[in-house]
Amino acid sequence: MQYAILGSSGIRVSRISLGTATFGVAPTAEHTDRLIGEALNLGINFIDTADVYGNMPVFDRPGAPAAADREPAERLLGRALRGRRDEVVIATKSSGIVGHGVNDRGLSRRHIIRQVETSLRRLETDYIDLYYAHDPDPDTPLEQTLAVYDDLIRQGKIRYVGLSNHPAWQVTRALWIADDRRLNAPVAVQVKYNLIDRAAERELAPACAQFGLSIIPYAPLHGGLLADLGVLKRDVVGDQRFQGMGFPESEIAVARTVERLSHEWGHQPYQVSLAWLLSRPAVASVIVGAETPDELRANATAADVQLEPAQRDALTALVNEPAAFEHRAGDGPE
Repeated sequence: MQYAILGSSGIRVSRISLGTATFGVAPTAEHTDRLIGEALNLGINFIDTADVYGNMPVFDRPGAPAAADREPAERLLGRALRGRRDEVVIATKSSGIVGHGVNDRGLSRRHIIRQVETSLRRLETDYIDLYYAHDPDPDTPLEQTLAVYDDLIRQGKIRYVGLSNHPAWQVTRALWIADDRRLNAPVAVQVKYNLIDRAAERELAPACAQFGLSIIPYAPLHGGLLADLGVLKRDVVGDQRFQGMGFPESEIAVARTVERLSHEWGHQPYQVSLAWLLSRPAVASVIVGAETPDELRANATAADVQLEPAQRDALTALVNEPAAFEHRAGDGPE
């Protein structure tokens, strides 16, 4: 496994990180320990979760427990890491809807403190390494959100701060506020980013490269399309757009080219797609939502794949114009 420095934190994280959004579905609660154990064996020390992961209906599928019957991913992760917690860098998040109350969401001081305490209990730990604002909150001043994060760092409950799904102007403003008020500044951003969906390259990636923040992409294989064209036959339930179904022909054409080039180069499409993303400016680690140890072992090999400049250029040229960035309002799942 290869490692990279996370922003200005000084800590090293594995270039492949494990995502937990589907924990409880795939892997099931009974198989979570095995997947976490394999991640540690592979040298993966960076695990991504959130307070809403594990029991979201969008990940329902045949044969899996219903969302209401599943445990939170944080709880499954905490149980699997008993006795090994200090071996990993845990990233979690808040701002999503976690209840029926009008204040059960957002980035207010009240909600953040409540969710940090909830996450600490579930994870069976007394600190969180990286804590993200999951989505922008238009109802809470950014100054308030950054101030409570700073308080939590001083209390030792979180170590570093990140921003997820925030456009470049908000990331830049957060850095300005932190500098002006002498607060702990964000060290990383999380955003959807892959060979097909490259909206982050318009403004966010240059801003992160300029200011020294790491980019941690999610959906690096574009819903599985860049891993294996067999995804087009996948049977899913729930929000198919979120699951990555209903791909337009233009995206399928890109995936077919990636598949052809990968085989010509002696690699698998998932290796080439992840290796390309890891070569992009400011990208420190990519989050893979592996469902089995075999899938995780396969994805982990991408960290050691070194593409030639001409190969990287050929892949980059497949999508010439990144789409415009559309930030989310904070009322949906990652």
